[in-house]
Amino acid sequence: MSVFVFDIETIPDIEGGRRLLGLDGLDDNAVVQAMQAVRRQQTGGSDFQRLHLHRIVVISIAMRTADRFRVWSLGEADGSEAEILQRFFDGIERYSPTLVSWNGGGFDLPVLHYRAMLHGVTAPRYWETGASEQTFRWNNYLNRFHERHTDLMDVLAGYQPRANCALDELATLCGLPGKMGMAGDKVWPAIRDGKFDAVRDYCETDVLNTYLLYLRFQRMRGHLDPAAYRQECALVRDTLVEQDQVHLNEFLQAWQPDPLEATEGR
Repeated sequence: MSVFVFDIETIPDIEGGRRLLGLDGLDDNAVVQAMQAVRRQQTGGSDFQRLHLHRIVVISIAMRTADRFRVWSLGEADGSEAEILQRFFDGIERYSPTLVSWNGGGFDLPVLHYRAMLHGVTAPRYWETGASEQTFRWNNYLNRFHERHTDLMDVLAGYQPRANCALDELATLCGLPGKMGMAGDKVWPAIRDGKFDAVRDYCETDVLNTYLLYLRFQRMRGHLDPAAYRQECALVRDTLVEQDQVHLNEFLQAWQPDPLEATEGR
């Protein structure tokens, strides 16, 4: 089975905010400031928007299929959110992959759901729960405890929110690069200032961190033996060298030697 480790980056839905708050005539910056002020009033401090008011600007994917590993992104600086979404769900339609995320159940997937509904995106295989294909009754993308979507943060926390761990912290503890030069709250300023490439690169390093943690998880639960784990890590390293992009080279340089790759077996 194919594996898609995915992550999204979002900005406030300016058109949605303009419509909901009746802000016709205000420029984008003023609308965002108004949305943030309203949200701070609602929460008592945080301006993090409700999930349906996030507009997706990029989806990054680390894809492992039977014959290759690849890291890439859906989205362009002036791209269409609807096109990004449809291409993502078309990939699910084609490959029926295992989706892997970090907090995807709590953020990424609900955002994808709302935005797909807004744009009229079709995704029959993603929404399949067994009516047309019986195997999806026992393993589908929507059930929290199924593996067709594995929210790695949720699984490792034993489905206990108070036990959740930040991706950056666990990745760093495991010798991975973790966050590299950006965080979620910097995405809107970067997009506003025309720095789409920096956002895309950041998203791609996030899926690399998540994919490598997923490999450790697969080893921990016995789905990869030590030799297979070493082989998978080597494939990632070789792929990053082959892709030869600045941010991937920086990730590779920051990736510390993994003691598990040297383990002959236990």
